[in-house]
Amino acid sequence: MTIPSGDARAHEAAETARAVPDVITDASGDPLVPRLDPRSAAELGAGAPVLAFDVGGTDIKSALFDAGGAMLGLRRTPTPDPGTDLPERLIARLVELGAQLREEHPGVDPVAVGLVVPGIVDEVAGVGVFASNMGWRDAPIRALAEEAFGLPVAFDHDVRTGGWAEHVLGGARPYPNSIVLIIGTGIAGALLLGGVPFTSGGYAGEVGHSPVADEPLCPCGARGCLEAIASAGAIARRYTARSGIAVEGAKEVIALAAEGDEAAAEVWNEALDALALSLAQLTAVVAPQAIVIGGGLSRAGGALFDELRARLRARLSFHRIPELVPAQLLGNAGILGAALRARSLG
Repeated sequence: MTIPSGDARAHEAAETARAVPDVITDASGDPLVPRLDPRSAAELGAGAPVLAFDVGGTDIKSALFDAGGAMLGLRRTPTPDPGTDLPERLIARLVELGAQLREEHPGVDPVAVGLVVPGIVDEVAGVGVFASNMGWRDAPIRALAEEAFGLPVAFDHDVRTGGWAEHVLGGARPYPNSIVLIIGTGIAGALLLGGVPFTSGGYAGEVGHSPVADEPLCPCGARGCLEAIASAGAIARRYTARSGIAVEGAKEVIALAAEGDEAAAEVWNEALDALALSLAQLTAVVAPQAIVIGGGLSRAGGALFDELRARLRARLSFHRIPELVPAQLLGNAGILGAALRARSLG
């Protein structure tokens, strides 16, 4: 795929990008935090200016990072519809967004692009191996992006890269051996060993699809996946199925449980038990110094962290109990990680 360059094309792309509506909430319904706290942005530090994109099944975060590490023009726009031709359409959209960012900040000339996506990602080959919510298989995304942008492209998995950003900039900084767990609409994880993401060809870190029970059926095709019981999306769905009462999200179920709603208490207790079992298994096998928890469910505070600490201790004996730490970068971990990966190409 070849996308023309030049002033005319850049202007046209910028106009097209402006026509794309911003996303104002994330996939779990939480409001968009429009930009990082400036103190966090400054922690990216000095380095090469880069473009960064964090692509999800619902929306795309895009931003330009200048030589001082400031994040410029952060916005979220809808991801193009899934399909076998999505890689080509996605890269065309990213070029449009990049052109808009460059037009808005003409003094910043990026030297590389960071691009992270969901699914199974082989970052060495530059291939999106499989992503059910994107509709691609064995997509040569890095090659398409490098041709389109005319710049080197760092390509990786969204949560794995976000987990690495948590180690470099956020809650996992003191812990080179850690697990980053993002609990939102689904559950995704990243394993950091010696401060380096462990990838195993893109298959490592699928904590959300580790089996913790015999039921229910997970959309992935397996049974009893952690994500099908303990994700924010699953908690809301399971409560509605039991009570017949529709809720907006897991936070409402947790509040109802605290007020004595029996169905809510059962669903929340089952989610906590499933999470504690999964964390106990990870602790026994990997022995992380810390488990960093982010995503919408992490905002439950003590209702989540205090309960998990107690249940984890009850399940283990001689094991080193990891610290349970809230993530610090929130929804910006992926785009910060994409920027860091782009800078690492230099």
